[in-house]
Amino acid sequence: MLNAVIQKFSLCYSALTLALLCVLLLFPLPAFAAQPERTPLTLELLQERLKTPTLREGNLTVDLREMVIDLRPENSSFRDSFYKFVRKELQKTGTKPVGLDLSYSLVQGDFIGSDLGLRTPLYAQAIAPIFTAIEQEQLERLRLVCLQSLSIAFPNSKDCKSLLGTLSTTSSEIAVFRGALTLVETRFNGEVQFPHTFFLQSIDAENATFFKATNWNETRFGRPVSFDAASFIQASNFQGSIFFDKANFRKAKFQESVDFQGDFFVKNANFNQAKFKQLVKFNNSLWQEDADFSGVSFVNSAQFNKANFNQFVFFKEATFEKDIIFRETQFNQSVNFHGASILNQADFSDVRFGNAAFLNIPGLNFNSNQAKILGNPGEIGNKFSVPTLQGNQNILRNLGQNFRQQQQVADANQLEYLKQRLKLIELSHNLVAININNASISSLINLGFSPTQGQAIRERREIKAFRNSSELLTLADIDLDTYDKLSDRLLASEPLSLSMWLIQAFNWLLLSVLLLLSGYGTNFWLVFGVGGLAIAYFGLLFWLIDRYRRLRPVPIIPSYYETISILTSFSCLTSLSLLAVFRNTEQPWLTLGCLFMIIVPVPLTLIWRLYQQGRYHDLMNFSYFTEDGTLRQLRLLIGRLPVIPRNPTFRERYMPLLWNRRWNWLNYYDFSLNNLVRLGFNDIRLRDEHLPGIIASLAWYQWSLGLLYITLVLWTLSRTIPGLNLLIYLK
Repeated sequence: MLNAVIQKFSLCYSALTLALLCVLLLFPLPAFAAQPERTPLTLELLQERLKTPTLREGNLTVDLREMVIDLRPENSSFRDSFYKFVRKELQKTGTKPVGLDLSYSLVQGDFIGSDLGLRTPLYAQAIAPIFTAIEQEQLERLRLVCLQSLSIAFPNSKDCKSLLGTLSTTSSEIAVFRGALTLVETRFNGEVQFPHTFFLQSIDAENATFFKATNWNETRFGRPVSFDAASFIQASNFQGSIFFDKANFRKAKFQESVDFQGDFFVKNANFNQAKFKQLVKFNNSLWQEDADFSGVSFVNSAQFNKANFNQFVFFKEATFEKDIIFRETQFNQSVNFHGASILNQADFSDVRFGNAAFLNIPGLNFNSNQAKILGNPGEIGNKFSVPTLQGNQNILRNLGQNFRQQQQVADANQLEYLKQRLKLIELSHNLVAININNASISSLINLGFSPTQGQAIRERREIKAFRNSSELLTLADIDLDTYDKLSDRLLASEPLSLSMWLIQAFNWLLLSVLLLLSGYGTNFWLVFGVGGLAIAYFGLLFWLIDRYRRLRPVPIIPSYYETISILTSFSCLTSLSLLAVFRNTEQPWLTLGCLFMIIVPVPLTLIWRLYQQGRYHDLMNFSYFTEDGTLRQLRLLIGRLPVIPRNPTFRERYMPLLWNRRWNWLNYYDFSLNNLVRLGFNDIRLRDEHLPGIIASLAWYQWSLGLLYITLVLWTLSRTIPGLNLLIYLK
């Protein structure tokens, strides 16, 4: 019985083994699971490879690929010979540069790469003549970059100080690596040292792995450098380095801290989808062209203090789990945070934005209850931008709440202004765009569609209404060029009835007025300027109709002194008000046009009618305006009406203005001030007898505008003064 069980078990085991072998033969392991077979590098093999360099892409290269290079201290004899022989081959002068290829190799022990370079002094007077003309030109570029870095701060590197002549007695030595360096999928088990090294050719370290610390301090990369998908397990130091050509760190992984402080990126720098697990420093760095951090994951803090970005910066889909600091950074072009996630704190304190610079934040993932965005009060709010309101309302709401929590009301109001301006654009589009769900074929043809395309749209909407205009591309007759050309004038929504269209038109008009005259309640000085213009304008009109009555038979006109005084004061008030308007709105002429439509047509029509029909009433030699003679003081006249009551007892209190006083012209501004803001030095009103109805209509018109204006003033003050209206702080 026992033998039968053993035989059965043996048969099952043999069958299982056979099946496993078949699976391995039919389905081999993936390529990434297979490790390259490396050959231990011996001194003889090294000398052989040095004597027979290979030709790759027109360049001679020492081929040490797929090797195990043992540079540990216990193998010191081989290590010393390795540096000696390789350095001798790479430092040959007067010949074509020889590169070094360590791809797929395993380097054990510390790799002192700078010892392989040609050490040469750099003098301010002349560069050593041991290099070729092209190489000397590359070294000369270092002097130019050092000069450019002076715009930020004086360079601390020894080579820059030497080239700029600040080290007159001593010169700076630098190791020059003349050939290309290839490190594709190379594994370094020890430290990698390339400090103070000038690479005249490219570096390709794609998928390389650095298990210990790497030192690229004050290294100069003359050609493109690629650390694509490289892994840095320990700390990395690129401090003070200069990248003369493109720098590629795409998908690089930094497990420990990395230092890029004081780096100079002359060409594009690509950190797309890189991952920084610890602190990363880009302080005092200079970026001449685009910097791409799209999809980067910053697990720990990221510092960009005093960095200078001359071109576009991309943080699209980037994730900031800890602080990101941009203190005193210079942005000259837009910074794109499209789809980025700020989970902790972003500090933009004392950031300098160029004329074309702004923060593009559509799709930004930001929660004001968990994260913060800091910036200079009254400045940072102007720098946020989103293209449309749709899909970005929550972002603007969270940002506004963020600044309200920090008592930065001006910045919160700027975001509200941006939100309402985008809403106005959306309303305008809804009112004038062609709705493809109810537009006639003739309207579609006039818009730019062909008859065939118009018919296809009609047939499609009869089956199912369009939800958005992009669904037009599902029709075979609609091509992409036609859609791109007409998409801005198209709308896909539920058809509006006439009443709903009128309501939207009224909302558009009201929102336009609020934006133009007050920045949607966010700019008190704009409201002040608008009110100043209205007060000066109506004051001049009231003076005109009261003092310039007729020329015949007996002239009733003002004196020259009074005329000059009123015109001079009108010019001064108007100039100050215009200054306030032009300094506090992006569209001053539209603001003035809107104010013109409110205060000019009706009053001028009334005045034209007044002078056309003439005046033939009693009390022609007395002013239409009366003042309260019992009291003269600055008063807040909330409930005051522009005409005195009918009760005869009030005629004893309210006396006509004195035309013969040299300061009489001030009373007309006081009456205009009373009507508009309910504030004045005297209670000035119109008399109640022998008063032309046109003059009363003009006064009541301004008084009615005053109700709207004082409401606008109070609303604006409640939004611009912290604590005046606590309701705006409620979440």
